[in-house]
Amino acid sequence: MCGIVGYIGKEQAAPIILDGLARLEYRGYDSAGMAVYDGEKICTRKAIGRLKVLENITRGGESMPGTCGIGHTRWATHGAPSQRNAHPHTNEAGTIALVHNGIIENYIPLKKKMEEKGYRFVSETDTEVLAHLLDYYYRQDPLEAITKVLHRVEGSYALGILFADHPGEIYAARKDSPLIVGQNDTGCLIASDVPAILKYTRTVYYMENQEVAVLRGDSLSFYSMDEEEVAKEPATIDWDADAAEKAGYEHFMLKEMYEQPRTIVDTVSPRLRDNGGEKDITIEELNMTDEELKAVRKIHIVACGSAYHAGVTGKYVLEGLARIPVEVDLASEYRYRNPLLEEGSLVIVISQSGETADTLAALRESKARGIRVLGIVNVVGSSIAREADACLYTWAGPEIAVATTKAYSAQLAALYLLAMKFGRVRGVLTDTEFRSLSDSLKCLPDQIELLLGQKQKIQRFANRYLGARDIFFIGRGIDYAISLEGSLKLKEISYIHSEAYAAGELKHGTISLIEDGTLVVAVSTQPELYQKTISNIVEVKARGAFVMAVTNEENKAVEKVSDYVVYLPGTHPRFTNSLAIIPLQLFAYYVALGRGCDVDKPRNLAKSVTVE
Repeated sequence: MCGIVGYIGKEQAAPIILDGLARLEYRGYDSAGMAVYDGEKICTRKAIGRLKVLENITRGGESMPGTCGIGHTRWATHGAPSQRNAHPHTNEAGTIALVHNGIIENYIPLKKKMEEKGYRFVSETDTEVLAHLLDYYYRQDPLEAITKVLHRVEGSYALGILFADHPGEIYAARKDSPLIVGQNDTGCLIASDVPAILKYTRTVYYMENQEVAVLRGDSLSFYSMDEEEVAKEPATIDWDADAAEKAGYEHFMLKEMYEQPRTIVDTVSPRLRDNGGEKDITIEELNMTDEELKAVRKIHIVACGSAYHAGVTGKYVLEGLARIPVEVDLASEYRYRNPLLEEGSLVIVISQSGETADTLAALRESKARGIRVLGIVNVVGSSIAREADACLYTWAGPEIAVATTKAYSAQLAALYLLAMKFGRVRGVLTDTEFRSLSDSLKCLPDQIELLLGQKQKIQRFANRYLGARDIFFIGRGIDYAISLEGSLKLKEISYIHSEAYAAGELKHGTISLIEDGTLVVAVSTQPELYQKTISNIVEVKARGAFVMAVTNEENKAVEKVSDYVVYLPGTHPRFTNSLAIIPLQLFAYYVALGRGCDVDKPRNLAKSVTVE
């Protein structure tokens, strides 16, 4: 959610911090601030609203000279958006400043104790407790004070800290909230996500839980909570820096939709191989032999949001191609329902960022019970990637828009590969079926290109529904999974109320919501369910609905009962989600655009949900 950037070195810190924070705007925020050591004291500036306000009041950072500083974009949790609640927070003397991502769960009793000791609080935040605790424990040794404080707090944190009498140092710490450290020829940086510092360095260190880092202009040190130095090896980020820029597109979301064909190629090609005309799947990252794959008796897929919708599709695909039972859980519910994890289970957690708090908690719960966990993530070196027993990367590159498109498509491709691999080793798929699936998978990128070429047609249709109050998505089987994601895309960026329903459930209550002019998007890509879905379309049409159908080219019968039809190129029925979602993404994008919404940064949402 919130963003952190810090710099210490030979350059002026404030412009670098502002630039880095701008590259984290997709994470969502409602205020911003910086603290910079100017040679004599720590100076802070805060602003409510967009980062541009902070840029203006600091003249792009020029009014805050100094080569050591930290910055933050805040998404309100404790206390409404305001200058006093914005970060950085300081002790009363202004000699200690810090920025914080995460939540301190025991801040109320800590705050009470500090007030009893005479400390005065000026904000409503949990973070200010940390500033006063640091002041209380500080005896000229920052590392000692930090570790004492962190031993007392409960919850999650990523911290950047300045001490006025240690002007040549930035201190950083993390637990359950992402934080990376970078280094280049001019100095060192901290950031809560890679895009913030990609312009300045590709050499990064991933901080582990309950580690503290000390950054100096020309060196780095890492310590455990026992103040013992920890040796760390750097990683190299191989993302193309241009991938984090708009490259001429009006929005990151549109750019990322157009990157979906490339994303699928990058995810599939290294794993789907042609050995002398014989196709095979090699997923070395699984770290499982064919015998171990055969021994898996049940799969649990755990995820949030769009990744959960990918998981729902994965259930249909895995059960259909590998004949293995699959449960799909919302990560926020998973560990609280005391799940039954029997021997022979495999848990698959899916997350774009690899830092999703609920999903990470589900991973840890599963591992604590002795269950093997496979992560499907996009960010190399993320917490899920490091903590899972195995990690299948999606290679989507940086995804900036809050509403996921290309990462979702990559997750689907990864699940298709897994299903085919399981089906192959379990003897469910014949050689002929496997070749057919492989051919269909390889055709998906070109077919997506064709669908993206229909954007003007979709835009014209979308413009008719800019004033809609309610839109419903219906489908059966795998089409229900597609409907879930299509509905989410629309509601999260256009703010139109939208719901997805299993089409067969219409008569169990939902159909009472259909009235004259209500738009119903009917997805029908499964041949064995064409007639059933047509019956559902007739039902809503009889109540006055206007129906947009998304279906396969062969299903011409749907034209007779629908008002508008988007046809999809032919593919294997298990892979239709990858095609059907494209017109639904475009529809959501153009409705939001027509309504004047901020497509890349929808209200109240964040790209990476790192707190429960």
